[in-house]
Parts: sequence; C-alpha cells; structure tokens
Amino acid sequence: MNSDTSSLATLAPTRAGKYLTFYLAGEEYGLEILKVSEIIGLQPITRVPRMPEFVRGVINLRGKVIPITDLRMKFGMGAEDSEDSCIIVVQMRGIQTGIVVDRVSEVVAIAEADIEDAPSFGSGIRTEFLLGIGKAGGRVKLLLDIDKVLATAEIAALQDAQAHAD
Repeated sequence: MNSDTSSLATLAPTRAGKYLTFYLAGEEYGLEILKVSEIIGLQPITRVPRMPEFVRGVINLRGKVIPITDLRMKFGMGAEDSEDSCIIVVQMRGIQTGIVVDRVSEVVAIAEADIEDAPSFGSGIRTEFLLGIGKAGGRVKLLLDIDKVLATAEIAALQDAQAHAD
C-alpha cells in the first residue's frame, strides 16, 4: 500500500520549476518556461476586424500566422508599447500564440516552498489564472497559468483570427 500512496504523490502537480519573468505596468509576472517557444521583438501587427480589443491581431512568424494578445489590455491596464515591449511566443492549449509584454526580465527557478496560493480578494475578483505567488530574489512574482489566462471563448477568437489571416 505504501508504494501505491507514494506513486500517487508523484502524480500531484507541482508548481516548482523555471519561470520566464516579465513586466506589465511595473509588476513582475512569471510564465512556465516550458510553455515559452521564443521571445521576439515587437513588430507590425495586422489587425483582424471584430476581434476582442485585447487581441491585437496577427503576425507572420517565419511563414506561420500567429495571433497576438496584449496582456496589458487583457488585464485592463490599457495599451502602452515602449521600446522594451516584446512578444513572448507561447504554446497555449495546442495553439501557438504571442503575448505582448512591457519587457522580459529573466529566467528564475522557484521552489514549491516559495510559491503560495493566490490570496482571495473577495467576490468579483478573478484569480483562477494565477498558478500562485512566487517569491524569488527578494521580490514577489505573479505566476500565470497561460492556459487559463484566456477563457475558452477567447481561445476561439484567437483561432478565428488565425483562420481569417491564412
């Protein structure tokens, strides 16, 4: 019985690992490094009509059209590009997509003991897109679950943007 219990414990998801950290409106966020394909500079984005405001459009990345989401807009921070703004290309639920961030910081390893659950802010405040709050280098990082950042309807909008651009 002990071996069954220990094998179940190893199947439990862990939040420990390496995270690519980046900034949005002065706050530091983290994204599981295994979800990141690459980081590219901001480039011209083709707007696709009738998409949600936070879907900036699509880009041609080496012959493949990928949708681009502005995380500042998605999180209600307002659009604001700077010379440091860039696109992080991620794999999200089988879709390759880009997210616009203010600037990339570094890759950090965060132990499970240094990750706390997101606090409850009361009704009406959504935190399900947070894996947790990580502590590294004396700073707090909001760790995002990129698969939950966009809801199912929003993923469909990204797929539509990609299809209309092809």
